[in-house]
Amino acid sequence: MKKRIRKKTVALILGCMLLLSTIFLSACSLPNPPGENSSHDEVFRIGYQKNGPLLILKELGTLEDRLEPLGYKVEWYEFQAGPALLEALNAGSIDFGRSGDSPPIFAQASNSALQYVAAGKSKFEGSGILVKNDSSIKTLEDLKGKKIGFAKGSSSHYLLVKALEKAGLSYSDIEPAYLSPGDARIAFEKKEIDAWVVWDPFTANTQLQADATLLVNGKGLTSDRDFFLASSDFLQENEDIIKVVMEEIQKSCQWANEHPEDLTKMLSSILGIDEASMRMAVERRVYGVEEISDSIIKEQQEIADTFYNLQLIPKKVKVNENVYTIDLKDEEK
Repeated sequence: MKKRIRKKTVALILGCMLLLSTIFLSACSLPNPPGENSSHDEVFRIGYQKNGPLLILKELGTLEDRLEPLGYKVEWYEFQAGPALLEALNAGSIDFGRSGDSPPIFAQASNSALQYVAAGKSKFEGSGILVKNDSSIKTLEDLKGKKIGFAKGSSSHYLLVKALEKAGLSYSDIEPAYLSPGDARIAFEKKEIDAWVVWDPFTANTQLQADATLLVNGKGLTSDRDFFLASSDFLQENEDIIKVVMEEIQKSCQWANEHPEDLTKMLSSILGIDEASMRMAVERRVYGVEEISDSIIKEQQEIADTFYNLQLIPKKVKVNENVYTIDLKDEEK
C-alpha cells in the first residue's frame, strides 16, 4: 500500500515538473512585442540645441518610429551651447549630438574621444558681422580700433578672424568682447559694442528688430557648417544605429527644405522669435547632410590651426584623427 502511494506521489511530482517546464519553454519561445527586447529597451541619448537639424528631427518624431522596432528608446537632452554638449558626449552622458564647427576643435584639444560622423550643409549666408544702421562702420577696414562682440571660440570667432585678414587687419587691431548671444544682443542695442558677429536666427532677428545691417556674411570667409558627432564607445558597438539616425536626419532636412513655411512656424513657436525673422533665416539656409570629405577635413583643419596660432587652444589638433567614416545614403538625390 505504501509503495503504491509512494509511486503515485512520485508520478504526480514528475507530471507537475513536466507541465511547468513546458509552460516555461513555451513562454521563452514567444516573440517579443515590437520595440521590446527580452528585458528592456536600450536607450539612445541625443544632445541637441534649440536650433538646427536635430531640433527639427525631435519635433517630427520620426526617429522614435525607426528605432523602436530595433529595441531602442530615444532620450533628448537640451544644451545651451556646443561646448557643454561635447563635454557631456566625452563624459558618456549622451551618445550623439550636433555642434557648430569650432567646439569640436576645443574638445579635441582637450583630448576628447569624440568622433566626427557627418557634416551639415554650409550656412554661411546667415552668419556675419552686424552693425547699427547709423554706424560709421561701412567697410571691413572700418573695424580697426572698434569693440566687437562675439562668443569666444565659436564659429563667429573664426569668421571675424578671416574677415580681419581679408581687410588687411590683425586680431590685435580690434577690441574683442567675449559675450554670449543674449548678452551681446543687449550690448549691441545699447551701443556698448560697435559690431556683433553672430549666426541665424540671431542675425535675422537683429536685422529686422534692432535697426541693424549685415556688414558682411560668411561668403568667402567660412563655410560655417554643423557637425554630427558620436562618442567613440557607442559608435564602435552601434554603427548600424548611427546609420539609421543619419538617415532620419537626412529625411528631416529634406522635409525642412520642402516645407519652409511649416518650418518657419515650427521654429518661431519653439524659439519664441517672430515669424518674419524666422522666415528670413529659413529662406537663406539649405539643410542637408554630407559625408566628411577631404575638403571638409581641410576646412576644419584650417579652423584648428587658426585657433592654435591665436593661442586659444593648448596644442595642435589633427582633425582627421577623430573622423569616423560611415557611408551615408543621399536621401536628397
